[in-house]
Amino acid sequence: MKNDLPPAGTTPPPNEACATLQRRLRAETGGAVLFDDASRGRYATDASIYQIMPVGVFVPEKADHIATALAIARETGVPVLPRGGGTSQCGQTVGAALVVDTSKHFRRVLDLDLDARQVTVEPGLVLDHLNAQLKPHGLWYPVDVSTSAQATLGGMAGNNSCGSRSIAYGNMVHNVAGAQAWLADGSLLDFGPMAQMTGRALEIGQFVRGLAQQHAAEIEARWPKVLRRVAGYNLDIFHPQSEKPYTADGSVNLAHLLVGAEGTLAFTRSLTLQLSDLPRHKVLGIVNFNSFRQAMASAQHIVKLGPTAVELVDRIMVELALANPAFQPTMQTALIGRPEAILLVEFAGADKATLLARLKDLQALMGDLGLPGSVVTMPDEAPQKALWEVRKAGLNIMMSLKGDGKPVSFIEDCAVPLEHLADYTDALTEVFARHGTHGTWYAHASVGTLHVRPILDMRRDGPDGGAQRMRAIAEEAAELVRTYKGAFSGEHGDGLCRGEWIQWQFGPAIGDALRAIKQQFDPQGLFNPGKIIDPPRMDDVALLRFAPPSAPRPYQHIPITPVLDWSAWNVHNDPVTEQTTAPGTGGDVTGGLAKAVEMCNNNGH
Repeated sequence: MKNDLPPAGTTPPPNEACATLQRRLRAETGGAVLFDDASRGRYATDASIYQIMPVGVFVPEKADHIATALAIARETGVPVLPRGGGTSQCGQTVGAALVVDTSKHFRRVLDLDLDARQVTVEPGLVLDHLNAQLKPHGLWYPVDVSTSAQATLGGMAGNNSCGSRSIAYGNMVHNVAGAQAWLADGSLLDFGPMAQMTGRALEIGQFVRGLAQQHAAEIEARWPKVLRRVAGYNLDIFHPQSEKPYTADGSVNLAHLLVGAEGTLAFTRSLTLQLSDLPRHKVLGIVNFNSFRQAMASAQHIVKLGPTAVELVDRIMVELALANPAFQPTMQTALIGRPEAILLVEFAGADKATLLARLKDLQALMGDLGLPGSVVTMPDEAPQKALWEVRKAGLNIMMSLKGDGKPVSFIEDCAVPLEHLADYTDALTEVFARHGTHGTWYAHASVGTLHVRPILDMRRDGPDGGAQRMRAIAEEAAELVRTYKGAFSGEHGDGLCRGEWIQWQFGPAIGDALRAIKQQFDPQGLFNPGKIIDPPRMDDVALLRFAPPSAPRPYQHIPITPVLDWSAWNVHNDPVTEQTTAPGTGGDVTGGLAKAVEMCNNNGH
């Protein structure tokens, strides 16, 4: 029987419930209660392609405010969506719910244990702010996401974030020691090693362990054997054949079940994080390639040298960086001629002489691979830092592509084993060509996760429309991921974009197990509905920010004539025909300023 109801989390609760929620929040809490259109509009988007107006926004000042808000939401039947910096690229932090923003007031370090090298933090603390406090102690939190200046640690845990150096340090789940969180029933529980659990937390752990034992064969057969696997819930932590232990002794830490859950199981009160020694020295080798395939084929050999990072920058990103006055001088220092791609290969450690020897090993390796003289060495810290800033700005650089088509995020973090990376990228390039577009590539060649974004115009309807081609490309990409035994979701989570692919990745039996986990934690469906469990279709035009004319809420330009001259931005770059026309005139109400605004990708940088 077909279910014609709209997906959970995409339509608001009844007006009466929303009005009661607003009234009670104002009367019973001390936080900011924001239900006006402007405030709700600010929280309707994140760094994804989606837009859903929330019921309202609550900015708590104290922990008691959150506990009270959860109780009111539970009693009024209004769902709750935890949110940090809103840098999510798959729509995890948008929905028709009460958004609870922890990024303003919950930013403290609660405890620092230098002997154990652990820190306990509130969920709204930004990663760069934490690392600034840790630096005097010679420590850092090494899950170094490119949005480190904006991303909160609670959001990173919710997303199971990774980073440029995950080949050396692992993902978020490998670096979380414990969590304290509210369940939907209002109880505040401590989650950590199973041996230390009691009461309700132990009951949950035993329930999930039973599911893992019941589905052991399915987990072994279907869970991707790659480091970058962040889809669904981390049911595999109970599986003895899990590729990499999540704790030092290989035991199970129940906090890891919350990591990557996208706020659908519990609301984080605090996180205890495992820290690493801050490297005393770093050196960088930039390998220049005359072909993209050479770069992809070389990655599997380069990682055997033990680098802390191997990051890709493709030709499009190189050219865009060279065209940007802020990045041009730095990028020029890394290039030999005009390469089709470069790999940034970093070695870090306590002894500089050892690291310099690694750079020589890299140069020798490239010679053995038929590419002598292809490495630019950067042994000094200042130029390295400048080049890493260019790489961290990769998404912003990509979005500076002028015209109607934009690089769209929906298959950008599929992960495949390194031995298949060159074949996978070649095949995916052919998929793009068949659908009349091409992709931009950058990021984590070290772990087989490349951020690839096909250039699409999401405002267009019909066979050439962005949503239709997005669906077709995603289906073909998924088959490639299956062929090469990879993970469809390898870094940026599920959200609205990849939620529907969880069942495809894991099959119906594990899909039912994930639903049972949600039911065990949150039987009322209070937390972030429509994510992981019962998600909408990724191409539902009603949820798109740049929606086509056929959508219930199509994207429109506001007809204004700006005072300043924005004509340089009024480029027409058709992603289907690949034809580009010259900039229009300043003051054109459909170009100029509007196209400059559309270069923003909402990640807050």
